[in-house]
Amino acid sequence: MTTTVEKKEKIEKPEKGRYIETVGRRKTAVARVRIWPGKKGSIVVNGKSLEDHFQDREFQGIVLEAFQKIHLDHPFETSVVVKGGGIHAQAEATRHGIARALFEFDNALKPQLKKLDMLMRDPRMRERKKFGLKRARKAPQWRKR
Repeated sequence: MTTTVEKKEKIEKPEKGRYIETVGRRKTAVARVRIWPGKKGSIVVNGKSLEDHFQDREFQGIVLEAFQKIHLDHPFETSVVVKGGGIHAQAEATRHGIARALFEFDNALKPQLKKLDMLMRDPRMRERKKFGLKRARKAPQWRKR
């Protein structure tokens, strides 16, 4: 009996201790970001290229904003695993994680990143639905009789 084993495309992981790992959050989206100095400067999101995961140019711009606004001499290879939330929240969580990783890489970048509001987590989340109500605050229509 012969079995065929499918080869899945493996993401190359750097040796332990050579990359910087941070977490970025926005609403319910959580992005685990790993960066390390590289030659290509590619970004892989959930095993796909940046253009395949974030197909809209606006979301790609949000993700790349930290790299574009902070002009660094050397490019970074970036690997991102993002879960939860919508596509916009995922893009902003990824940007937050990249900014935190750049700050960890070079502490001198803190004033620039802080001025661009990239190090601060946006805590706004949807309010939970309460019992007896239709939504978080919307009550059923009141009737006297």
